[in-house]
Amino acid sequence: MGVLLELLRIVMLMMLMGAGMAALLHQLYASLGFDSVNGWLLGIAVYLWLFILYRNKWQFSGWYKGKSRQKLPRNLVIGLMICSIILVVLAPIAG
Repeated sequence: MGVLLELLRIVMLMMLMGAGMAALLHQLYASLGFDSVNGWLLGIAVYLWLFILYRNKWQFSGWYKGKSRQKLPRNLVIGLMICSIILVVLAPIAG
């Protein structure tokens, strides 16, 4: 039962937080004068951020208490953050 609750929690976090972060970034781009933004690049960047947050923080506060829970390595976190920042910068340019 804990696994199903954790899966539901993951889906809800990704949907709500992802939509909120994407909406904030769209508003930021609109205020900077960009009319069209490449939504695919922006979506990938947002979900990379959420993946990092989940693996390094949120997984330790959920219902699932499995043995394989561990944080992402620091080098991987830095690499994913650099990729997501590049995607956020490229989104209005590619749009």
